[in-house]
Amino acid sequence: MAGPLYFDAIERDQLTALLDELGPDAPTLLAPWTTRDLASHLVQREHDPLAAPGLVIPGAWGRFAEQRRRALAQREFAQLVTMIRSGPPRGFFRLKWVRRLPNVNEFFVHHEDVRRANGLGPRTNSAAMEAALWRNVTFVPWFLTRRLRDTGLEIEWPDAGKIVRVRRGDPVARVVGLPSELLLYLFGRGQVAQIEVTGHPDAVRTVERAQFGM
Repeated sequence: MAGPLYFDAIERDQLTALLDELGPDAPTLLAPWTTRDLASHLVQREHDPLAAPGLVIPGAWGRFAEQRRRALAQREFAQLVTMIRSGPPRGFFRLKWVRRLPNVNEFFVHHEDVRRANGLGPRTNSAAMEAALWRNVTFVPWFLTRRLRDTGLEIEWPDAGKIVRVRRGDPVARVVGLPSELLLYLFGRGQVAQIEVTGHPDAVRTVERAQFGM
């Protein structure tokens, strides 16, 4: 396996190894969720098509999905981890664009949710991995930042000399960091993301107070 298509498989393998090591009761950044809760979420996302839309659709469907996730969480933890490790089931989650975009994002971010909640710092990713994450973080950043109002926002990967405008507006702030850290930041993990926010002071304050993510 080689190339950006399979970065989701790498993250999946590393995350499941970490789940095996930590067990079902370790914390995550998604408190009060434990590793058991996170594992049940990942299984539901790929194996419960009836409830999976409720992961992004609020209201009654979201409540229905949470009920089914809690039921999944009652299974043996080892069984949940095995289901995650087995890879995406046939169908939607094996599509190439799904593996390159939402699957890479999902497994990278949740891997870091477990790592950083358990005292493991940022990883040194390969140049190819960072390039893949830059592609992903610049694909639909307007959605992850949709709650930001009346402020311009840019993201910068300084080592590559790349800058992308995320939201138009004035004044403007810029979030600077590696693509891996920018992805975490835009997915709402600002408390752990290793980034710097620069620009107009009013814009910086607005961005630092903003709620990013799904």
